[in-house]
Amino acid sequence: MTELQQYLAEEVAEDHVDGIITRREAIRRLGLLGVSATAASAMIAAEAAAKGGGGHGGGHDGGGGPGHGHGHGHAPESATSTWAPVPRESITFAGPNGTLMAAWAPATTPRGGVLVIHENRGLTEHIRTVAGRFAASGYSALALDLLSEEGGTGAFPGEAEVAAKLSEISGTTPERFDNDMKAAVTELAKRLPRKSSLGAIGFCFGGGMIWRLLAAKEPRLSAAAPFYGPFPTTPGVSLKGNKAAVLGVYGGLDARVNGTMPAAKAALDDARLDYELLTFNEADHAFFNDTGARFQVQAAGEAWRRVVGWFDDARDDDDHDHGRR
Repeated sequence: MTELQQYLAEEVAEDHVDGIITRREAIRRLGLLGVSATAASAMIAAEAAAKGGGGHGGGHDGGGGPGHGHGHGHAPESATSTWAPVPRESITFAGPNGTLMAAWAPATTPRGGVLVIHENRGLTEHIRTVAGRFAASGYSALALDLLSEEGGTGAFPGEAEVAAKLSEISGTTPERFDNDMKAAVTELAKRLPRKSSLGAIGFCFGGGMIWRLLAAKEPRLSAAAPFYGPFPTTPGVSLKGNKAAVLGVYGGLDARVNGTMPAAKAALDDARLDYELLTFNEADHAFFNDTGARFQVQAAGEAWRRVVGWFDDARDDDDHDHGRR
């Protein structure tokens, strides 16, 4: 089982321990991920022990962790979007292995573009809404479906099956995700004015994908915001070859993902990237998803404000470096 597959399996166990799904459902989902009943029981027991033993880490609510960071001076209203998003449309475009599928949300007067990468539930309505919110904030957004080659998220009967397929790909051809995301960056750039600033954001599994995209060297990104995404702890992972300013967003109660934060910080320092690691003490994993059980409204609102402000600053830095377009 690869590191990413292990992460997806542990997330199922965590969902059960947190009371989101029943034990029977957890065993079923773990079975879809290739975990035996005995191993599933052991994984659930280990997660329960970890939760019961405390040890949840955290930083400052709404504050920045260690890092270089931009000097954000935006007033809240300048970086806050309405919850009424711009309408999205389903689009297709050429990928390295065939047709890719996405939700496209164009801003009226785009200040830049954002690639949005979904959770292990696939391209859901929630993720489409995130794309629409970016468009309402002035950033045209493209939300990629990483299961395009299988017919898209809608081709699967439920979220457990979506996660199982993502896990399968993670264990066999994970580089496919990198190549599809790079193709999506290309498509995003085509739909924007020449030399527009480009950013990327991902949530949970998608946050891990954003770290993968950076590790795969995507120099066209000016900013990236992985939300509680596991950083690959395999020795030798490097973020050199990028210029993106990185805002890593974490929930203080999310000890499992937070355990990868030191590796992320070391890689960011080594690559000499501008970054900030932002932790919300009272928030848990997936706190931004307003359709999920762990939604935390205050943390989600502040995280959104900080992300849009971060992308604004990255765009301004691009304009300063290359001249106003």
